[in-house]
Amino acid sequence: MSTPDYLSELFALDGRVALVTGGSSGIGRAVAVALARAGAAVVVAARGEAGLDATVREIEGHGGRASRVRADLGTRDGVRAAADEAAALFGEPDILVNSAGVNLRPPMGELGEDVWDTTMALNLEAPFLLGQRFGPGMAGRGFGRIIHISSQQAHRAFVRSGAYGVSKGALESLARSQAEAWSPYGVTCNALVPGFVMTPLNERLSSDPEKVEALAARTLVGRNGLAGDFAGAAVFLASRASAYVTGQAVFVDGGFSAH
Repeated sequence: MSTPDYLSELFALDGRVALVTGGSSGIGRAVAVALARAGAAVVVAARGEAGLDATVREIEGHGGRASRVRADLGTRDGVRAAADEAAALFGEPDILVNSAGVNLRPPMGELGEDVWDTTMALNLEAPFLLGQRFGPGMAGRGFGRIIHISSQQAHRAFVRSGAYGVSKGALESLARSQAEAWSPYGVTCNALVPGFVMTPLNERLSSDPEKVEALAARTLVGRNGLAGDFAGAAVFLASRASAYVTGQAVFVDGGFSAH
């Protein structure tokens, strides 16, 4: 078997359908493009029309197949509507990537119920509902990949973890519960754990040069993350190559967590 054929057997996503929430920017967009370039037909779901269109154009510019769903994933009805609309485009997804999130971090003493509810709805409940919608079908077909985008705040408290850190810790627990339920039927469920990544979600920190420099100094590679750093890990977790990797938190953080 030639090298290209071997790599294709391991990593190619031809014939697969992926749904990527938060695919209009940041890590979600980079992952959506990577999955499409590996052969999957990709549906991106988010609120921003312009960002969704830009992601679809980028994928199509590489010769891939893509479509988009404008979605409000902060409500149960919005999640259900987005799931149905997404499944109608290319069929039921084989790959679900939960990247949509909100990053609200007031001081703990000022953390109100409104911020708590908003954070949990988008960061935790939407991935749960989408898993409930698509996970059993993946199990029934004998193949599925669920990938959650987590955070360092799931493992350590800094820069006001607040409700955000709680939601990401619970998200990793959700991955383990989903793995317990569905991995015997060919569905792997894992979380990617970024370090500090220069994305719109981290605008509050990325606009402070001193904090950006301090966070980069905590890594072992000497820089903060970029959205494109997640392409390879996402394709791996979405592919046949990761069939024996499930229930895991995979750190893609430049050594931030090891420092």
